[in-house]
Amino acid sequence: MESQTQNQVRVGEPFNDAESADERLEAMGYKAELARTRSTWHVTFMSFVLASIPYGLATTLYYPLQNGGSVVVIWGWLLVSCIILCVAASLGEITSVFPTAGGVYYQTFMLAPSRFRRVAAYMCGWAYVVGNITITLAVNFGTTLFFVACVNVFETEPGVGVWGAEVYQIFLTFVAITVLCNLISVFGNRHLPLLDTFAVFWTFAGVLAIIVTVLAVAKEGRRSGAYVFGDFEPTSGWPAGWAFCVGLLHAAYATSSTGMIISMCEEVQHPATQVPKAMVMTIVINAIGGLIFLIPLMFVLPDLAALVALPSGQPVPTIIKTAVGSSGGAFALLIPLMVLGLLCGTACTTATSRCTWAFARDGAIPGSKWWSKVHSTLDLPLNSMMLCAVVEILLGVIYFGSTAAFNAFSGVGVICLTLSYVAPIVVSMVEGRAQVRGGKFFLGKLGWFCNIIAVAWSALALPLFCMPIYIPVTSQTVNYAPVVFVGFFGIASVWYFAWGRKNYRGPPTETQGTVVPYASPEAAHSADHFANKKD
Repeated sequence: MESQTQNQVRVGEPFNDAESADERLEAMGYKAELARTRSTWHVTFMSFVLASIPYGLATTLYYPLQNGGSVVVIWGWLLVSCIILCVAASLGEITSVFPTAGGVYYQTFMLAPSRFRRVAAYMCGWAYVVGNITITLAVNFGTTLFFVACVNVFETEPGVGVWGAEVYQIFLTFVAITVLCNLISVFGNRHLPLLDTFAVFWTFAGVLAIIVTVLAVAKEGRRSGAYVFGDFEPTSGWPAGWAFCVGLLHAAYATSSTGMIISMCEEVQHPATQVPKAMVMTIVINAIGGLIFLIPLMFVLPDLAALVALPSGQPVPTIIKTAVGSSGGAFALLIPLMVLGLLCGTACTTATSRCTWAFARDGAIPGSKWWSKVHSTLDLPLNSMMLCAVVEILLGVIYFGSTAAFNAFSGVGVICLTLSYVAPIVVSMVEGRAQVRGGKFFLGKLGWFCNIIAVAWSALALPLFCMPIYIPVTSQTVNYAPVVFVGFFGIASVWYFAWGRKNYRGPPTETQGTVVPYASPEAAHSADHFANKKD
């Protein structure tokens, strides 16, 4: 395979736009096994649904409210959106050169120096897979908790819900939602682009209905602009500055799916241009959409202390009910968000199965031969999808020991995805950005700026999201994200030293620095010069 790859794609060979993406994929060392049915707008819409900004921001609004209130909600969202735009642009540059379902894992291998590229790619791949699985888990678990809170808008007395939702009931509801999302992804695979398109219009219609209604009715009045944009009331117990940072988990969780769309590269018609554009376009759209959704809610925000004291940890249903003054009206307005939660879970399930399959086909997961199979009839990696579903359900058992489990799932998802995103960015910077120079999404000097911002954000996010949401900490409220994180990487490390060190060889393209798919002649020349210099 190595010699074949070198013969087909050599440094200095410009990319011919007429050449099919499947031929280029084969030149990168992989056989095309998935149908390319997605256009630029399809992949943009899927990226939008992966984030599902109104839903994602709704289910985690508790974090910024307790760590500062409306200031953290609004300005935290704007700050993180700008940062993630830099992350998306950085990943877009690299993806335009290496567009495979292996995503950041493959990219790290190709960009890293030969002396440590195998272990770097291996650990990055595990972070990417674990991040995808735990974010999907967090989405489905968040949907469960959100459903409970939505049903309880019909309560007759404050704090006395119509659905008590015992721990086992919440767990079983989570399992049902996980199974449903997998079934939709499996049997509706060919129609998922249409479902993603529907989700976009559904989202905007739902958000429009919510903001118009709550602002027009506003039963308990409206907050002042000074309060919405300037009030800072941390009640988490953390010092003010650190409380603001901890509250950023809200925005970080909602934007954590940024790089997950790379896993769909082998189902996109022109991945070198479509996927980078989709990542950047989605961040811009989401940033605007998030502000449109959040600002009206802050204007009708009820008593902050009451919101952070809610047992459900889901303030949005209460905010909307308080604003419209009707349980039925509130529930009707919440339906778009509930449906969006299921659509987001389905999109995450789909992307997670692809990245797990891509990692397995390079032999990096125990039982890889089984997980790397593509179902011939359904045209999808069914075994990998089932593996992810089982792992998600098993991790969900943590909820029996800690009601703060959702915090752990969302936290470890953000940590792992952030780590996986920054890995190829760092190695690209270390190697002078030679291989992205002149690519189809090359940003020039702006790329350095975006890279630096992405790395700085990662350095903050990794320890930040291991912190508990508030203090003092109890066994019920401790953040289990570090435990899950260390557990997964303990398994990965043991597997590498027991098997991978001797058997794992990484992607089939073994000659680092010689393959520059989708690059212009200038990029190829730069990479050729750089490879010769290293040799």
